[in-house]
Amino acid sequence: MDGILGIVSEYNPFHNGHIHHLELSKKITKAAFTVVVMSGNFVQRGDTSLINKWVKTEMALKAGVDLVIELPTIYSISSAENFADGAVKILNSLGVVDYISFGSEIGEISPLNDVANILYREPKEFSSLITAQLKSGLSYPKAREIALSQFFGSSKIYSEILNNPNNILGVEYLKSLKRHRSHIKPLTIKRDYNDYNDKTEKNGIASATAIRTMIQTGKNVHYVVPYETYELLDQEMENGRIIKDLSVFEKEIIYTLRKMTLSEIANLPDVSEGLENKIKLAANTCNNLEDLIKKIKSKRYTQSRIQRILLYALLEISQKDMNSSKKINPYIRVLGFNKHGKRIISAIAEANPRLNIIVSVKKFMENSNDNSLRNMISKDILATNIYTLGYKTDPIANLDYTHKVVEYNE
Repeated sequence: MDGILGIVSEYNPFHNGHIHHLELSKKITKAAFTVVVMSGNFVQRGDTSLINKWVKTEMALKAGVDLVIELPTIYSISSAENFADGAVKILNSLGVVDYISFGSEIGEISPLNDVANILYREPKEFSSLITAQLKSGLSYPKAREIALSQFFGSSKIYSEILNNPNNILGVEYLKSLKRHRSHIKPLTIKRDYNDYNDKTEKNGIASATAIRTMIQTGKNVHYVVPYETYELLDQEMENGRIIKDLSVFEKEIIYTLRKMTLSEIANLPDVSEGLENKIKLAANTCNNLEDLIKKIKSKRYTQSRIQRILLYALLEISQKDMNSSKKINPYIRVLGFNKHGKRIISAIAEANPRLNIIVSVKKFMENSNDNSLRNMISKDILATNIYTLGYKTDPIANLDYTHKVVEYNE
């Protein structure tokens, strides 16, 4: 097939900035087709997706994406490193993707690649700098950021790279491409319209964070999203299927933590240095998410990291599960496609006859003998079952078994 572009996204929700990134990436690479690896019902900062993964898939297909593949839940709620690595493993395993394009604050591959090389090889001098910062009580991301600044010396461009979330993800994509010796060519598009957490709108473009805030406060978002996205958002709001944030599941989270033993909490990913004691105490004395996080949060443990830990508990993800995710190649779970996407799936199957391409979760669970992959997809199933509990109407279980793959015919 002609050039195929790969994109990793959350599309939470799909907005005008995503259109800009998609169209510019296609123009620069001259790619004829686009495959998106997209997080599902829970996302990387330890939060919920505003709308479910099938609605996000429909938004993407209507905007010109050809094939949408789900990033398994265990990756989609992981740290930036495992999030990026899971996505790159999927794109790389397809055997047909030529490019990967991602947004970044810096908008240049070269400095991002310089940082990726240091983090991938981790020379002794750099490791010592990180260790020194960790001993001062800083979180690992902050310690790494300062160590990198010290390693590169006075160059301001490098010192600021790890201070921006999209740059950080970009570095992790590049690290993963190196780790897997991938032939996929990286491209970055500068995010010059607003920051990831910016809550303002400029020239018809607002960040996903800003759009979610606008929806939660009852503001109209029609001018910052494509018309198709607006229609779908309106439909989901009318039907009570908007999940505003993780606080929707605060009672479930606190109940889960109260039920868990200290050793079970200690066995959650990202829990170390006796943090389980602090988590257990907070769960036993709080009845809302805001207070729970405040009691656990510290200089070393950021809010995003804590929220990810809470999700690991809710979704029954252990350190063993996390370790397994780092060692295996994930399945290819197809969420949706158009006529071009159908051709891409055929090309993938032809290039990789042994690849686990899933269009029916039921058939996969009945026929697969791979316990690691079955366990991984069971977390996706559980994630959807918990997610639909937040619906005001029709909180139906087992949608991963019954919901059809989204087919969009223009």
